[in-house]
This record gives sequence, structure tokens and C-alpha cells, in this order.
Amino acid sequence: MQIIFLPSNNPVINLAVEEYLFSERKDDIMLLYINDKSVIVGSNQVVQNEVNIEYCRRNDIQILRRISGGGAVYHDNGNLNFSFITNRKEDTLALSDEFLKPVVEVLMQIGFPVRIGQRKDLWLPDEFKICGTASKVTKNRELHHGTLLFDANLVHLHNSLHAEGKDITKKGTASVRSKVKNLLQFQSENGQKMYREIFLERFYQRFETKYSTKMQIFEISKVIDLLPIAKYRDNAWNFRK
Repeated sequence: MQIIFLPSNNPVINLAVEEYLFSERKDDIMLLYINDKSVIVGSNQVVQNEVNIEYCRRNDIQILRRISGGGAVYHDNGNLNFSFITNRKEDTLALSDEFLKPVVEVLMQIGFPVRIGQRKDLWLPDEFKICGTASKVTKNRELHHGTLLFDANLVHLHNSLHAEGKDITKKGTASVRSKVKNLLQFQSENGQKMYREIFLERFYQRFETKYSTKMQIFEISKVIDLLPIAKYRDNAWNFRK
């Protein structure tokens, strides 16, 4: 398993790289990246029914569609996004929660007693959600990704995902709303203090140890012409429903 970090905070670039690694590569990858303010909707969702479009416009929050299913999520620099991109294995269930177990293991080592929920999400003991996930599976490849809330702007999260003026004539996958909390808030409530830089450093180092490898910085410029960037800049894709 390779560990790759994207130095870009541009969600257009990062989603394009993620799709490129899923579609064009044939190796097993753990991808890590942090996006600027954005709402990322699932491939089968109706944007109008999931996102407060006007709030996002007023607050410079981009709205993009990903290639996996699932519900809408909010990203900013207080989220750590992880993707496990692997070749299909015949002896495993493609849509199981196995991919989350290494994340749980590492978070437990850092000091967060999280558990896996029924929807392949992660929860704290006080019943607050700290991570949702989504998947895309083809004949040869699997993509499982999630977003960890460690210090996100929860006001933007709640407001951007509170849709107004829903169109019930349009059918799509509906998001499941849950109470959420940042990992660093949970730790502070339990008498501990950890800064975001320390959290990220420990998270990266634990995975380097687990997979006996060093995290690589992805050189976007080397593949820029191969990335489906135009797709993620196109409202025909992002607002297709």
C-alpha cells in the first residue's frame, strides 16, 4: 500500500486526481488530501435537494459532484480526506466496512475511541459522527473514501447542507442527517488539548508505520494533462440532477 498526499487544496484538482488514480493506475493507494471550502455531493444526488446553494454562493463554498455514491459532505481545511484505492480482490466483499478498520486502529492509537456505524461511518462514544464514507466499485478497482472532522467549521457545515426550496419531483439519493462533532472538540471536552498540526502529523506517521512506507507527495504537474479537471469545473456534471 502506497501513501500519497496531495499538496493541493483545490477540490477540483483533488477530485480529478482521485478519479485518475482510480481509473488509470493499477496499484494499491491510500490517498490523503485537504480541500478548501466545498460541498461534495454523491453521484446520484439532486444538488437542489441537498445543498443550500445560495448560502454556498455567499460564502464562496464550491459545489462539486464526486464519482461515488452516498450523501453530501462539507469540506474545509479542518477536514482530512482519505481514500483507499485498490484492485478488486475476489475473496472479499466489495462494499464491506473492512477499509475503515485501519482508520479506526490509527485513531484509537492517537487517543480517539471511535467505532464503525451501520452506514460505514465513524462515531464517538457520545454518539456524534466524525466521518462519513462513500464507495465506487468497478470490475477491477475499488474506491472507498471518507472525510474526518478534526477541526472543521461546523456553522458552514450545517448551513451549507440545509437545503431550501427542494424539488420533490426530482429523484436522487437523499443524505442521512446526523449530529456531528470535531475530533479536537471531543478531546478538549475530555480534558486534553491537541493542535491540528499534531493530529495530522500523528495520523500520517501511524499509517507510515502500519504500511511500512513513507508518505509520498504527489507531483500533480507531471500528470496535469491526464486529469479530468474540465469535468469537475463543468456545471453540467456538478449540477446534472
